[in-house]
Amino acid sequence: MTSAVQARLQATDPARWRALALSWRRWAELTGHLIAELVSRLAALPPVWRGTAATAAAHRLEELRRRLVLFRLHCWRADQTAGEFAAALARARALLSRPLTGGEPAVALALAARADAEATERLHSLADMISAPAAPPGPALGRPDCTASPAEVRRWWAGLPRDQRNWLLATEASGLARLDGLPAADRDIANRLLLDDRLAELDRAIARATGRERERLREVRNGLFALDHRLADDSGPRAYLLRLDVAEEGRAVVALGDPDRADNVLTHVPGMTADLASFGGELARAERVAVRAAEVGPAVATSAVMWLDYDAPDFVDEAASARRAEAGAPALRHFQEGLRAAHEGPPGRQVLLGHSYGSLVVGTAAAAGGLDADSVVFVGSPGVGVDSARDLRVPSGEVWSSTARNDVVQYAAVSPGSLVRDLGTAGAVPGLGALLAFGRPERDLWFGHNPSDEAFGAHVFTSAPGGGHVGYWEPGSPSLETLTAITLGTAR
Repeated sequence: MTSAVQARLQATDPARWRALALSWRRWAELTGHLIAELVSRLAALPPVWRGTAATAAAHRLEELRRRLVLFRLHCWRADQTAGEFAAALARARALLSRPLTGGEPAVALALAARADAEATERLHSLADMISAPAAPPGPALGRPDCTASPAEVRRWWAGLPRDQRNWLLATEASGLARLDGLPAADRDIANRLLLDDRLAELDRAIARATGRERERLREVRNGLFALDHRLADDSGPRAYLLRLDVAEEGRAVVALGDPDRADNVLTHVPGMTADLASFGGELARAERVAVRAAEVGPAVATSAVMWLDYDAPDFVDEAASARRAEAGAPALRHFQEGLRAAHEGPPGRQVLLGHSYGSLVVGTAAAAGGLDADSVVFVGSPGVGVDSARDLRVPSGEVWSSTARNDVVQYAAVSPGSLVRDLGTAGAVPGLGALLAFGRPERDLWFGHNPSDEAFGAHVFTSAPGGGHVGYWEPGSPSLETLTAITLGTAR
C-alpha cells in the first residue's frame, strides 16, 4: 500500500497545481480590469442621467462591483491554496528522490498527506464562502485601532464570522492592509486590492508632475510594475503582499511562501538605497534563501520575507546617522510580533537578517529587548548599534555575522564618503579588490564594534572573499549555505 501511494506521489506533478494557481490569479486580474471599467462607467453616470431610475441603476452597478470584488477574493484564495499545495508536493517529491535512508519516504508521505488534508479543508471552506453572501459587520464590531497589539488584531479577526471578514476585505481593504497580526493570506488580498488603485493614482500623479518629481514617480511606478510581475509569477514560491505604500520612494513587504504556515520564517531587512525601484533585486536575494532552504530541508516549510517598511538612506549623510534605523526599528519589532501572533500551529522559527544599513535597523530593534526573533544575522554590516552580542537581548548563541574580505564597509570606519566611493568603484578600478583583500578590517565601525570581529561575540561565518558588498546570496557561495542553515536552525 505504501509503495502504491509513494508511486502516485512520485507521479504527481506540482507544476500542474502551480498552473492551476496561476489560472486563478489571472481570473483575479481579469476581474480587476472589469471592475475598473465598471467604476469608470459609474463615474460617468451623474452628468448624463439623473432621477430615480439613475439612482436605482447606480445602486445595481455598485452591487455588481462589490460582487466582482468578492469574486476576486475567492480567486486569490483558490490561488493561495493551489500554490501552497504545489509547494508542499514539490518538497515531498524532493524527499522521495533522496537516498532511501533515515525514513525519508515516510516523512514525504506524511508531508503530502498533511498538505492534502489542509488543501481539502481550505477548498471546502472556500466553497462555503462562495455559497454564503458577505454580510456587513454589526455596530459592535470592536475594530482595533492603531494602538492595538498584533495579538489583539488576531483575536478580533478570528472572532469575526467569515461573511463579515469577506465584507471588510471587499469594502475596507485600506484599513486592513497594514494590520500586523492579520493572517498573511487575508493581508495579501487586502494589499492586492489596493495595488490597482495605487497604480492608477501614480498614473494621475505622473500626468500632473514635471521635472524631477515626474522622474521619481516614474521610478516608483516601474518598481510597482516589477512587483506586480512577481506577484503574478508562478516560477518561484507564491508571493504574499503584506504591505504597500507608494509615498515618497515607496515601501513594500512581500513574503515568499505563507509565513503563517511555515516552520521557518526569514525576515530580510535591506540597506542603503533600498526602495520600490530596486525592490525586485532585494526580493531575489530573499528568494535565494527560500529556494535553497526547500532544497536542503524539504521536510519543513520555509518562508522568506523582504521587509522594506522603513525609509532607507539614499545619501552618505543619511547613512552616517542612526536616525533612520531608530525610526524604522519599532515597525520592525511590531511586524515580527505580528508574524508570531498570526502563525498557525506550533511556533515557527523566526530569523531576522539585516544587510548593510539594515543590520543597524535589526540591531536597534533587538537591543530594545523582547524582539520576536530566534536568531539575528548581520551581513556587510557598518555596525549594529551595540558593542557586544550580549547587548542584543536575543537567545544566547543566536547572533551571526559575516563580512566578505573585499566588502569595503569594514575598511572605512572614519570616512563615510570614502566608503560610498569605494562601494561604487570597487568593481571598476583595477587592483582595488586586491588592495582590500590585504587591508585590515576595522574593529570599530560607524555604529559600534564590528559584529564580524570575534570580540563582538557573534558566530562569524565565511563569505566568498571576492563577493563584495552584495555577493552574500550568490548561488553556491558559503554565505548562502550558512544563511540557509541558520534559517533552518541547523547551523553550528
